[in-house]
Amino acid sequence: MSREPERIKEGDKILLFWDQRRQWLLDVEKERQFHTHKGIVKLGDAVGRRYGDTVQSSLGLVFLILRPTTYDFLGHVVRPTQIMYPKDIGLVLLKLGLSSGKIVIEAGTGSGAMTLAMASAVKPDGHVYSYEIRPSFMESARRGLRRAGLDGYVTLRQRDAKEGFEEREVDAALIDLGEPWAVIPHAWQALRGGSPIGSFSPTMNQVERTVVSMRGRFANIQSLECLLREIRAEEGKTRPATVMTGHTGYLTFANKIYPSKQEPDSTAGHGQTFNQGPASNLRLGERE
Repeated sequence: MSREPERIKEGDKILLFWDQRRQWLLDVEKERQFHTHKGIVKLGDAVGRRYGDTVQSSLGLVFLILRPTTYDFLGHVVRPTQIMYPKDIGLVLLKLGLSSGKIVIEAGTGSGAMTLAMASAVKPDGHVYSYEIRPSFMESARRGLRRAGLDGYVTLRQRDAKEGFEEREVDAALIDLGEPWAVIPHAWQALRGGSPIGSFSPTMNQVERTVVSMRGRFANIQSLECLLREIRAEEGKTRPATVMTGHTGYLTFANKIYPSKQEPDSTAGHGQTFNQGPASNLRLGERE
């Protein structure tokens, strides 16, 4: 299939790129000037050009005009609280099986980075319902979603997820709170049978208690830590980067089950167990 090159219009978003450390996510406005240490860039000069073209600054230096991705929007999210890193976000999107049309609930909007990524994954036919009790965090997240053009795919609810979710028969759930175990029973109520749940926690103590609270309600429970190291690729001296982002948090995933005809009591203790069978301890690619 042949496609015509897309021309940049006023109001489009571009990634003005100098190098890996100096790049800016900008709205194209004909009369706007963007000031950098490399000179002034007239954003109106980008109108009519293609993504991948260049624009010159007032000092005659050349900048690239790149097409921004969800990754770029995440990197420019305002951070009233610690955001989830892309290395964790990517794994969450896959493990929760998010795609267009899926309905997702989120406990703990925070900065809205994960909310933004999930909205991008489920659009145009899906929706994210995100619960947050702090108004300032909600407003910051709303601005980030609006800037990414994703606010129409998210409903922000100012409510404590520990009191329960309004939604039912949702396709996936994510919990990013200090006490995920307090939300696990409510997530079970909201999820469709067999559907995935994810939880993000910075400490192992939280992971342990979360896993215990899942037993009897969820199976296929797995806790992971995702590490990412950049490689500096240069001819004749390619090597790992000196500094890396090591620990950010632990991710726990599971799937909703019906271990009996009677639904688990949301007020029950954390001592419930469910025999997941001998295959439950197998790792990917292993056989009994």
